[in-house]
Amino acid sequence: MSQQNNRKIGIMICGHGSRDQDAAREFSLVAAGLVTRFPDVPIEYGFLEFSAPNIHMGLNKLIAQGVTDIYAVPGMLFAATHARNDIPSVLLNFQKKQANSGVKVHYGSELGLHPTMVEAFETRIYESLNLDIANPPLELNDTMLVVVGRGTSDTLANAEAAKLTRIVNEDMGFGWADTVYSGVTYPSVGVGLELLIKLGFKKIVVAPYFLFTGRLIKRIYAYVDKVAAAHPEIEFIKTPYLKDHVKVIDAFEVRLREIMSDQPDSTNETLMQSFERRLAAGEVDIHHHHAEFVDPEQDQAEQSHAHEHSHDHDHDHSHSHGVYKHIAHPLGPRTMIGENLCCCFMSQFPASVLAQESQKIERSNKHIHD
Repeated sequence: MSQQNNRKIGIMICGHGSRDQDAAREFSLVAAGLVTRFPDVPIEYGFLEFSAPNIHMGLNKLIAQGVTDIYAVPGMLFAATHARNDIPSVLLNFQKKQANSGVKVHYGSELGLHPTMVEAFETRIYESLNLDIANPPLELNDTMLVVVGRGTSDTLANAEAAKLTRIVNEDMGFGWADTVYSGVTYPSVGVGLELLIKLGFKKIVVAPYFLFTGRLIKRIYAYVDKVAAAHPEIEFIKTPYLKDHVKVIDAFEVRLREIMSDQPDSTNETLMQSFERRLAAGEVDIHHHHAEFVDPEQDQAEQSHAHEHSHDHDHDHSHSHGVYKHIAHPLGPRTMIGENLCCCFMSQFPASVLAQESQKIERSNKHIHD
């Protein structure tokens, strides 16, 4: 399978990267899991930022092994800005540099809500409830499900998380289900949970639809612990994230075989076709701030400065993380100010919002010390 018409194929898994070294280590497990599915194909992975190797490093490793056709997929759940803009930007730039070598890069779809991904998610939920996956109950009417989505400035990506919640609720029969978000949309995890506990359920499952660990996962679980401590009458169950569940590896294999057969699982344009169309129309700029690896061992202040520096000089904010029009929503990301929120979003808050939230934090701290 590694040879097609005297051309050698290789696989590239493209991730975002994290300051959390455990996240990068877990991401490597996907590449390891795919080895058994494609035993004769070179497989590499790389990240946009914060972690090594970066995407260029992974691509160069494939070239060094004689690969001429690179099949790349985003190691991401939804097609938000990174999967739609940043990764295809890096891949397109790389292919242009390889123009004289005959190397071609093919780019596949995000994992999305492929049935195998939904099955992996539901399996994790059953496991957290200590239920027999092979013989699950018909309903869980006494339990509420809270799905935690990543949360982005991309409306459709946020909607996919809400769609997932409905699918899982229909499949598993929870008494109620709702969606909260850990990123830049609303409701955020903390305020969302505070609102949902008013429905009166005594058992609440909080299930993050995330591939790997990282600062956001740890923040999500910390929110759950905080709300649980304030409401001991409620049983909170924290569902593990997806990691390298066998069904997740299945989904990666499906996305790769789609582009290898030129039969994407959609009648719509591919992510690369969409990017090239929007690039030609002047709707997006190619930028390269993600091309270089930032050592996760650097201290937080140094990394934050490097992140800000790259944003200031390499691209417009709207192209990297997107401007979120509801940034000041009372249940949204403003509730996370003071918790090391990304500088890309901090810069979007009006001064009045920053002042209001700073006053709330000061009052809260004063109350604690008093």
